[in-house]
Amino acid sequence: MTVRIPKVKIPTELKDNLIQQLGAVPEPIEVAFNNPDVATSSLEFSAKVGAWNAADEGLKTFAHMAVAAQVGCSWCLDVNYFAALNQKLDVAKASQVPNWRESEVFTPLEREVMEYAEAMTNTPTTVTDELSASLLAQLGPAALVELTVFIGFANLSTRTNTVHGVTSQGYSATCEVPLAARPDQSRVTSRA
Repeated sequence: MTVRIPKVKIPTELKDNLIQQLGAVPEPIEVAFNNPDVATSSLEFSAKVGAWNAADEGLKTFAHMAVAAQVGCSWCLDVNYFAALNQKLDVAKASQVPNWRESEVFTPLEREVMEYAEAMTNTPTTVTDELSASLLAQLGPAALVELTVFIGFANLSTRTNTVHGVTSQGYSATCEVPLAARPDQSRVTSRA
């Protein structure tokens, strides 16, 4: 698939900064700069989301990857797997997020967070009182609010990228362990 909206030049300072951080300019940014106000607002909000610290970074990364796997955003899976490497997370574990239900490497809390991410991503949402109460007891209110809004942001990002035709840029190629393939989407379920 190729991007459905043409990529445009972005401001030089931003381009240089992104190349320094990531090695390449992310295609979602090149597409978004067709509307500089939207692109700038999105980047500013993304930076604020990245600065939140009530919820564990690893849990948020796994949640974003679970959303990306469910929605089918190869770009978000790619860049978040790369981010997991840079956050010094267990890359072998991160590589299994697309198959978290079948994998035995995740803790019960990590499993609940990925279940929560998928349940929030379902339309309509399928988050149960039991799942929410369990996460509230384990994380506390501030972290659960943060995680919830973070997952909402992940849905915005993944859905925008897939609709724009943005796909993996190969960020995860630097990771030693290959990223697992996504499971058949018909198998995604939630707690009843």
